[in-house]
Amino acid sequence: MFTGIITDVGTIESIEQRGDLRVRIACGYDMDSVDLGASIACSGVCLTVVDKAPGWFSVDISAESVARTAPGLWTAGARLNLERAMKLGDELGTVADVAPVGDSRRVTVVAPAALAPYLAPKGSITLDGVSLTVNEVDDAPDGSARFTLNLIPHTWSVTTLGDLAPGRGVNLEIDVLARYLARMEAYRARRQG
Repeated sequence: MFTGIITDVGTIESIEQRGDLRVRIACGYDMDSVDLGASIACSGVCLTVVDKAPGWFSVDISAESVARTAPGLWTAGARLNLERAMKLGDELGTVADVAPVGDSRRVTVVAPAALAPYLAPKGSITLDGVSLTVNEVDDAPDGSARFTLNLIPHTWSVTTLGDLAPGRGVNLEIDVLARYLARMEAYRARRQG
């Protein structure tokens, strides 16, 4: 799973045509922290690390993937936006409570500090792939936030959210508009400072 936040810009060092295309990419990542088999998004294309050493990693790109990506993307010297896959816990929340309210369920989720600034009452959040509306947000002293959602009976019964219980981890994806607003605010603050 990826956040869409670019963490490095890599450069294609070499290309070798095998059964698939083997591409070696120079990067600034600490490759000791990247496992063989890990996923790295390369200009939006999720690829698997098949070889690595300090300062670079290699990926194999199938003919199908080459055909479905921008022409000329896989050329020596090309620069690529890089994003490592999320680590466990990067954008995970924990269900704190599930309580009936009328026919619906009120679900309370604890979000990590990295996501707390993006949560707003009546804003959107995706919980395990289901887009929902945030009802309330309470910030905690440690930077995390508790937020509540209301799940109507239909959503509860036709999605996996009907299995929610306290202590269960959930995947969270914040609203893209919240990301844009945070970026604009950070940009404005930098320009003024």
